[in-house]
Amino acid sequence: MRLMGRGGTSLPGKLAMKVSPDLLGELSRNVATIIVTGTNGKTTTTRMMGQCLSDAGIDYFTNKTGANLMSGILTEFCMNSSPAGKPKRKYALIECDEAAFRQTGKYLNAKLVLVTNVFRDQLDRFGEVTHTLSCLRDGIDDSKNAIICLNADCSLSVSLADGLDREIIYHGSNIPLSEKSIPEVSDATQCIRCKGNYTYTYRTYGHLGGFRCEKCGFQRPNPFVAVVEVVKLDQLQSDVVIEIDGKAYPFSINLPGGYNIYNAAGTVAAAYKLGISSEVIQSALSTFKGGFGRMESFFVNEKRYQIILVKNPAGCNQVLTYLAEIDTPIALVICLNDLFADGTDTSWIWDVNFEMLEALDCLESLYISGTRADEMALRLKYAGVPLEKMTVEKESSKLLDRLGEQSSDVYIVPTYTAMLELRDIICKKYGLDNFWE
Repeated sequence: MRLMGRGGTSLPGKLAMKVSPDLLGELSRNVATIIVTGTNGKTTTTRMMGQCLSDAGIDYFTNKTGANLMSGILTEFCMNSSPAGKPKRKYALIECDEAAFRQTGKYLNAKLVLVTNVFRDQLDRFGEVTHTLSCLRDGIDDSKNAIICLNADCSLSVSLADGLDREIIYHGSNIPLSEKSIPEVSDATQCIRCKGNYTYTYRTYGHLGGFRCEKCGFQRPNPFVAVVEVVKLDQLQSDVVIEIDGKAYPFSINLPGGYNIYNAAGTVAAAYKLGISSEVIQSALSTFKGGFGRMESFFVNEKRYQIILVKNPAGCNQVLTYLAEIDTPIALVICLNDLFADGTDTSWIWDVNFEMLEALDCLESLYISGTRADEMALRLKYAGVPLEKMTVEKESSKLLDRLGEQSSDVYIVPTYTAMLELRDIICKKYGLDNFWE
């Protein structure tokens, strides 16, 4: 498939399951597996963890293409097995979709499970967050020998620890990550145990922060790994101070954005628990390369392009917060698709605070594309974005031609399949790496 220019990330696994439905259990039997799951940040966190493992000299394989369903995960295990089914490497680092974790947890010999967070996402697949939590609980219950690493600031994630009799470690931020806060729809306004209302000592974004239920006492646990100071945030990186078991270390994270600070904190907790030294983790976070479409940057004719994947209100609001920090003119592209991998229900865009764009001083022009471009244009009209700044261009090749005429830097904010389509055209036009490379 790759000789034909295709990704070959899922179809091999689908065919393998036809031959042997339990093949994943056979191939993973002697492989120590690290699983990264949760709603937002799986791919980036997996990339961070991968750099930590590499720098520590640990030989591993991973599904770096982001094919995180059962078929894509099985494809990676097939590729990393001998014809006799013997593993070529002792460690696997696997990004796993939340719903797929309910299936894969039965087969994978998980050494550690890292849950990034839980947000409302893809309503057509998951429904409300209670279903997502159910999938994660089932996968964790099946991961009998795993250390469980949870986000202390996410009340939904913390609830996954209820009734567990294994080692649990928490990561989080002891402080707000930005001085600016934007109005957001919370995915967890009431206590998951007693339905009492949460109060917060501080918030980072969405429902994340120092939560406490005054009715039953359910509250944020003290994290093993905690962000205690944000030194600098800019368009290239984030400099922070992170405490590990009470001792402070400086970290330079090779990506911008507050949500990537969370991804880094989770990585630090998991890597440290696996026995990787703080010095190696510091180096890894400062040098790792982000995943395709996740704050991915490249230059064309000295003009900077950045692709930032979005898929739900919480993540999209964080991208808008990041864009609000830019002080130079930009051309913004928003691409909304409604295919299965994006989520066929696009009503989530009405929960995003696009009203921020009206006052965005750096916004020079705004292009709208994708299968649901008209709906997005309507949403932005109601958000107060000036019509003279908006251009709808549904054809990707023509969109890139228009962007080539822009003098300002370009920020592309697409959903998943729109991102793949644009990257494919960019690869052919400008020589970017294919997503599986």
